[in-house]
Amino acid sequence: MRLTFSKAKRYYKSVKRLVKLGVYAREKIMDGKPIERLTIKGFKSIVNLESFPLRNLNILIGSNGSGKSNFISYFRMLGELVNGRLQHWTAKNGSADRIVSFGVKETSSVESAVEFAPGTYKFNLETTVDGGFSFVREELVGKKTRLKHEVLFGLGHKESLLKTSLKKKKDGVIARPFYDAINGWSIFHFHDTSETALVKRYASLQDNERLRPDASNLAAFLYRLSDEAPDTYGQICETVRLAIPFFDDFVLQPRELDTGECQINLMWKQSGSDYVLWPSQLSDGSVRFICLVTALLQPNPPSTIIIDEPELGLHPYAVTLLGALLRSASTRMQVIVSTQSVDLVNEFSIDDLVVVERVNGATTFRRENQSDFEIWLEDYTTGELWEKNVLGGRPSR
Repeated sequence: MRLTFSKAKRYYKSVKRLVKLGVYAREKIMDGKPIERLTIKGFKSIVNLESFPLRNLNILIGSNGSGKSNFISYFRMLGELVNGRLQHWTAKNGSADRIVSFGVKETSSVESAVEFAPGTYKFNLETTVDGGFSFVREELVGKKTRLKHEVLFGLGHKESLLKTSLKKKKDGVIARPFYDAINGWSIFHFHDTSETALVKRYASLQDNERLRPDASNLAAFLYRLSDEAPDTYGQICETVRLAIPFFDDFVLQPRELDTGECQINLMWKQSGSDYVLWPSQLSDGSVRFICLVTALLQPNPPSTIIIDEPELGLHPYAVTLLGALLRSASTRMQVIVSTQSVDLVNEFSIDDLVVVERVNGATTFRRENQSDFEIWLEDYTTGELWEKNVLGGRPSR
């Protein structure tokens, strides 16, 4: 692989510092939670994805409109589905007609199977005349001795019965690992860093249990980490300094309102100064990088983390650091990322990539083997092979 001396020096120095911080040394706690295989049929542009293997690290590459966003949308849908909010999510997305592949005249149902180590969660949704969905089938199918039988949730129900089954003594024991795995997913989208972005505004201090998808509670979450996980908080600050050298520390000072509620904002200070600065005095790229570092270094990580185009607004050097963080995070959680960045793709092997393309209007997914491109990799980086369309996933007629 070709790498300039200056870039290589910066890269390896950064990785060395991340190792020193303990980022790579963290204990693997996957514990059977990652998705092993995924089947999706009839969901938006994903007409027929059959038993597709997912690994600890999955980097989706493809042209605009190839279907990467639809893949991420599926995870949002499933998170809402298992929590009894399918109909609400469907209405927000404009009715079932806009969710099934090519409309209800072409596709009348969505079918899916999510395979974990203990077994598989399956469901089949059929469109209804009122623009919603109805469950034709919902079930758990075990593949280990501890789950010896199927759990059928019936048919005709409007909302998933997976969560409600947790209250039943027998079914609840079986359903718990499936629900916890899906409910534990975190889907992040840090695109909004405008002046009115919630991440830059005051938020409730009590909203600190879990980092929100848009990082709107980032200050409250960091405040809790500074108290309950100071080592992790220190690692976050140190990693932020790698990309933002003038950054010194956050100034997380709650304020109490007349109502008794406490709020907090993402204040900070720079090296060599005690002057407190506002989040609006950070660049958009800096704010996004802070969000990404916090999400990827958080203690008690989610089972699966999904991030849409994390490279937006980042300096190429910060993108290099992001690649190292994503690889590190994949030892503690399953990572699924969609990207348009050649620089970010350069940080991964071909085995980590999922090539997403449109074929006859339908989204396809495939993996390539690193060993098939060894001769190419003697002269080109992974990103350059993608840029030259050797790997596919680029616009074509």
